[in-house]
Amino acid sequence: MTSATSTALRFAFAGMIAMAVAMGVGRFVYTPILPGMMEELRLTPADAGWIASANYLGYLVGALAAGGGWAHGRERLLMLAGLGASTVLAALMGLTDAMAAFLIIRFLAGLASACVMVFMASIVFSRIAAAGRGDLQAWHFGGVGLGIAISAVMMAVLVTVHAGWAAGWLWSAAISACGFVLVALLANEGPLTDGKAAGEPALPKDRSLMKIIVGYGLFGFGYVVTATFLVAIVRQGGGGRVFEAVVWMAAGLAAFPSTWLWQKIAARIGLHAAYALACLIEVVGVAASVAVGGRTGPLLGGLLLGGTFVAITALGLQAARQQAPRAPRRIFALMTASFGLGQIVGPIAAGLLAQASGDFFLASIAAAAMLVASGAIIWSAAPKSP
Repeated sequence: MTSATSTALRFAFAGMIAMAVAMGVGRFVYTPILPGMMEELRLTPADAGWIASANYLGYLVGALAAGGGWAHGRERLLMLAGLGASTVLAALMGLTDAMAAFLIIRFLAGLASACVMVFMASIVFSRIAAAGRGDLQAWHFGGVGLGIAISAVMMAVLVTVHAGWAAGWLWSAAISACGFVLVALLANEGPLTDGKAAGEPALPKDRSLMKIIVGYGLFGFGYVVTATFLVAIVRQGGGGRVFEAVVWMAAGLAAFPSTWLWQKIAARIGLHAAYALACLIEVVGVAASVAVGGRTGPLLGGLLLGGTFVAITALGLQAARQQAPRAPRRIFALMTASFGLGQIVGPIAAGLLAQASGDFFLASIAAAAMLVASGAIIWSAAPKSP
């Protein structure tokens, strides 16, 4: 094994752990902890939606800020600061019960996770590119699923010892602290660069690119309803605490290999077609989580959500990068802004719909419709063969 390959492997592993901490735990542990918070703190579905959206607003602001050239040369420091902040903020969530504090903490946690997402990607992908090992991107993105699975195991253990919701946040902080130490040791340098911060050209005024940006925003709305409320849906259906953890673990385990699998599918049928197909498969899961009775619906919902949402995120960014290859940072920021708006509006709309209707059926069907629209719009943006 060459030194470039072993370095790429080490950085890909560091990226996987960083994504597990910042995204799998930092962003998505709210989903399995939420039913306990709703029950013990008497939070309404609308309250839950606002807290989720505060996190996504922080992520949007952080991603847009991180897209600027000011961070050049400081990527590793900012990434570690994001991981450290994610750890501290998880602990703070377990030490308060005030709605205003939840909103502020989750907003800041969103900022932190965006810093890790953007800067760790620049560090890891530069090392992977230098070694010619683009296949290792799947390891990096797989960290989201790994973090979700770890948080599901944690919740299953806490449930069996009858711990309250606050313990979920405090143990999340402990797990995040371990991840922080590993990442700091493994990712010992910043991204490979040619030493100059190059300016990027303006984005092309292209109809296909506009479709991809709009479709990606609709996906942000469509996936986030189930990603936020899936465990609350299980709780409402009386599935039991251990089954809640099982459903969330199914989502995490399905997410871990999903990017690798969907890249293979995209190589066979094309990026845009793979994106549309993944959206349709996720629609089945979103609808099943509320329409299929017993344990089958939520379990199918977890498996199909996990098996698609991380991969769709990656496929959408790839499709946009194809349209604007000379402005990767600008297109990343614009796509993240569109996606971010969708996932900010999603939980608020879903929470209000759930509160008005008494369950998550209408909200989930609205989310499924958004996913269908997203897949159709991006499929229509595929380059036409001559």
